[in-house]
Amino acid sequence: MLDHADRTDFRHHFTREAASLRRHPALVLNADFRPLSYYPLSLWPWQEAIKAVCLDRVTILAEYEEVVRSQRTEIRLPSVVVLKEFVQPRKRVAFTRFNLFLRDEFECQYCGCKDHLTFDHVIPRSRGGVTSWENVVAACSPCNLKKANKPLSRCGLKLRRMPKRPSSEDMLRIGRRFPPGHLHKSWMDFLYWDAELEE
Repeated sequence: MLDHADRTDFRHHFTREAASLRRHPALVLNADFRPLSYYPLSLWPWQEAIKAVCLDRVTILAEYEEVVRSQRTEIRLPSVVVLKEFVQPRKRVAFTRFNLFLRDEFECQYCGCKDHLTFDHVIPRSRGGVTSWENVVAACSPCNLKKANKPLSRCGLKLRRMPKRPSSEDMLRIGRRFPPGHLHKSWMDFLYWDAELEE
C-alpha cells in the first residue's frame, strides 16, 4: 500500500499523461465481482482507478503492462478493480440518450435506418406529449424532419414497435448484442461468467 506522500503524488502528478495512457480504462466490479453496470459498461479512467487504490476503496484484480511514475514510486495501470464495499445496484434503468438508443437497438423506430440517429417524441410536445420512455423513440434525422410536430396519422410514418420502459433484464439481453468497442482481454472473465450457457 502506498504511504501518504505517494498517495499525494499520484493524485497530483499525472495530469499531463501521454495520449496512449488515455486508452487504459479500468473495469469496475461491485464487491460481488459483477460489473457495477453492463450498459454502459462500468469503466473508470485510469486516474480514477489509481485514486481509488490510493484511498483503499478498491482492490486491483488485473493490470495493464503500462506504468505511471511519481517522484518516489511507480504503479502499473489497473485494468480490473473490485470495490471493497458493496454498492446496491439500481433496479430502475436511467432514462438517458444512450439507454434509449440501446433499447431501440440503435435503429430508427420508423424506417430501421442506423445512421444519423436522434430521438423523436411520438406525441409531439407541442401537442401535450411528454419526455418519457413511453413517448420517445430513436429516429433518424430524415424521419424526424418528416414527422416534425405532426401526429403519426398525418405524416405517413409507422412505429416498428411501441415504446415502453425497459427493465434492467431487457437492457442486459439487448446489450449483449452490442458490446463496447474496447474490451480488454483481462475483462472477459468478469463480463461473461454469468452468461447463460448454450446446450
